[in-house]
Amino acid sequence: MKNKIVLLLISALFFSCSTKKEILYFQNPENLESMDKIKNFEPVFEVNDILHIKVSSMNEEVAAPFQMRTGGQSQGGGGQQNPSLMGYMVDVDGNIQFPVLGKIEVAGKSRSEFEAILTEKIQQYVTDAVVAVRLLNFRVIVLGETGQSVVQVENEQITIPELLANVNGITYDGRRDNILVIREINGERSFGRVDMTTSEVFENPYYHLKQNDIVYVEPTYRKVKSAGFITSYTGLISLATTIFGIVVLITR
Repeated sequence: MKNKIVLLLISALFFSCSTKKEILYFQNPENLESMDKIKNFEPVFEVNDILHIKVSSMNEEVAAPFQMRTGGQSQGGGGQQNPSLMGYMVDVDGNIQFPVLGKIEVAGKSRSEFEAILTEKIQQYVTDAVVAVRLLNFRVIVLGETGQSVVQVENEQITIPELLANVNGITYDGRRDNILVIREINGERSFGRVDMTTSEVFENPYYHLKQNDIVYVEPTYRKVKSAGFITSYTGLISLATTIFGIVVLITR
């Protein structure tokens, strides 16, 4: 009889433990040696993006016509205006309306590509023009078993590990091996899965995040079961052990 009780207790301890596969990040790092170097990633602009564009020149008066003006001041003149009101929004056709130049196609181009195109156009009027473009509304939404938040990204580049670090990581009740990334491309939603427990995560196409991505960390089976009456394997075994102990005491 005692042996059976000991066996039940050992089983309860076994099921209450998390495995290495469930907890550790980047397992088997030796596999990294055979991987190609991570390529530079640069997101492309999309409809409804808001761009801050600054045109500089040794002669600021010559560059002034290419600056956005709000309330009588140029975009480069300082002030405390809301940055979103000082940007160019990409319209539904993927274009912006730019001073002097008019309509310019933006959607589908990276920041470096668009800077090169815009610089070439403006240098027809201002030979020493320098153009700097910045995406103002780069954000990523994270949900689930982690610190839920809307993360604003300043440098236009963020990866899954960086995002998780920003929200204090995944809780013990979150699945590290099946993170869902929801992404919208050309008006269509796509879905990808990221396994943070393997070193192959660095080759995953969803390793680098894009603006407006939604990242969802699913709960573990143990967490899902905790919402029910019998909370988990551990709870089930504990209940069975308790009932067994009561029966033993009654029948003695």
